[in-house]
Amino acid sequence: MAKDNNPNSNKFKVSPWLVYTAILLIFLFISYITGGSSFQEPAQMKSSDFNSFLEKGQIERVIIRNKKVAELYLSKAALQDKANKKVSKDVFDQPNKGPHYTFIIGDVGNFEKRLDLAKTEKKLVDYDFQESSNWSEIFISLLPLIALVAIWIFIMRRMSGGAGGGGQIFNIGKSKAKLFDEKTDIKTSFKDVAGLEGAKEEIQEIVEFLKNPEKYTNLGGKIPKGALLVGPPGTGKTLLAKAVAGEAQVPFFSLSGSDFVEMFVGVGASRVRDLFKQAKEKSPAIIFIDEIDAVGRARGKNNMSGGNDERENTLNQLLTEMDGFGTNSNVIVLAATNRADVLDKALMRAGRFDRQIFVDLPDIRERAEIFQVHLAPIKKVEGLDLDFLAKQTPGFSGADIANVCNEAALIAARNNKTAVDKQDFLDAVDRIIGGLEKKNKIITPEEKKAIAIHEAGHATVSWMLEHAAPLIKVTIVPRGQSLGAAWYLPEERQIVRTDQMLDEMCATMGGRAAEKVTFDKISTGALSDLEKVTRQARAMVTIYGLNDKIGNVTYYDSSGQSEYSFSKPYSDETAKVIDAEISSLIEGQYERAIQILEANKDKLNQLADILIEKEVIFKDDLEAIFGKRTFDANLEEVVS
Repeated sequence: MAKDNNPNSNKFKVSPWLVYTAILLIFLFISYITGGSSFQEPAQMKSSDFNSFLEKGQIERVIIRNKKVAELYLSKAALQDKANKKVSKDVFDQPNKGPHYTFIIGDVGNFEKRLDLAKTEKKLVDYDFQESSNWSEIFISLLPLIALVAIWIFIMRRMSGGAGGGGQIFNIGKSKAKLFDEKTDIKTSFKDVAGLEGAKEEIQEIVEFLKNPEKYTNLGGKIPKGALLVGPPGTGKTLLAKAVAGEAQVPFFSLSGSDFVEMFVGVGASRVRDLFKQAKEKSPAIIFIDEIDAVGRARGKNNMSGGNDERENTLNQLLTEMDGFGTNSNVIVLAATNRADVLDKALMRAGRFDRQIFVDLPDIRERAEIFQVHLAPIKKVEGLDLDFLAKQTPGFSGADIANVCNEAALIAARNNKTAVDKQDFLDAVDRIIGGLEKKNKIITPEEKKAIAIHEAGHATVSWMLEHAAPLIKVTIVPRGQSLGAAWYLPEERQIVRTDQMLDEMCATMGGRAAEKVTFDKISTGALSDLEKVTRQARAMVTIYGLNDKIGNVTYYDSSGQSEYSFSKPYSDETAKVIDAEISSLIEGQYERAIQILEANKDKLNQLADILIEKEVIFKDDLEAIFGKRTFDANLEEVVS
């Protein structure tokens, strides 16, 4: 973050309100020690009472202010008197230095004669005439007004975003983009981005454009105005954009698509204008809009179909600003989204986002590189096999791998280890996929038997099928919301064939089939399995065209516009056929799983018994019962 890289970020910042308070306290302290204030108003006295005090010799000193008001200082003996108890101490219960009483005098000449007589008779020590502007009284009288002005200033500063510029009422149309300065803030480079070789290669050109634009413009070429980073969450789209800014050494404006959205009309469009204005002033520069689908979603035909006028105005302004860029503005817009299918076509055309860069999930080689980056700050055992860790995490994104490394370090620390070893990483993967172990969960022996049969059914069927994922580990220890779990190592395929999908569905139905074969009863424990196979079967029928009756037809809408439609893309008769075919696919694989388990019933029960005894079984246990799995040539390399 920008703040973290600022060398002055740790310096103490003095609040203006702290300064104001300090000045006020200093003023009151000086006033107090100089006798200007005792923090207590002197009591009012009548002329007759003054004469009585004077006759008794209880007044030590008199000060006449501006020839109008007499301030009386009582003697120590007088302060001991119960009648003067109220004025003997101040509000802090400390001795009151005075003045103790005041009264308004009439004729100054007569009053002075009376004081002279009392002084001669030694009933009064001294008296004095003083002129004063009485600033303390003026200040105290103005305190309510000052407080009112201070509150008003505070409210106005809050409304305008204060000194930090947060932007509330008066700054509402200003851009919320965070500026990363190339001299102090941007430290990320392509070295920090592991994997993503294809994306880095494509985006490298953008860096060249910003560093040396003349190389391309001299030949008549135009600098691209924008590039859209598309890919699943956690794959490193934002990190890649920061690396571009770091490599190009230019200012980097970063914000989210939701930062344009506000409750007031016209704010989003205003913020877009302000953002592009700032970027042009600092060109060459990069604008990075994360989650652009928040404002770039396809515009509906009317508000009834889910459109939003304010969001559409913001999008229109964004389109206008990107069109308004000159070829020599040297401002490039980068955007990231994991929902490219819902973006407006006008935003995706050439001349706005000229390039789409797909940032895919890392393959096995890229995962090893990502592990290397995230393991750098972690104390690990010598000779930790990164390739092994990469093989254990298929389908993991860069963010997932970072989470695995952190979780492994926490597990090692929990077990009082001095370094993180291979087992900690395996436990971390289990923790992330399955959830936290709940060993204290109360499970009856009958339920434990049912769970063991269910999980053993999955393991058996997947072991017997060629295209099912090979088993790594099975446990009946409750994790998260599941009572048991099985871990497989799926093959990383680019395309999937019908027989492969059917084998996977059959293996998924192996749990319920095992319950049917063993107990002749089924339970609710197969909910997640049913959800998975239903989703797979529906995809086969309605998306991928892998069904004979429906044929080579897909009802998938890649544009994302189907979510605005209230009607299905097929007739009611076709819907009945689809439902029937989905059910037929699932039931077919269920019967197939039952047949496999009927043929291997003894081995199924043997595996379940081991599972009940050990609670956890591995690939070796299955090999001891079923023999080696001949389908997996590379299994030995994958799991050790």
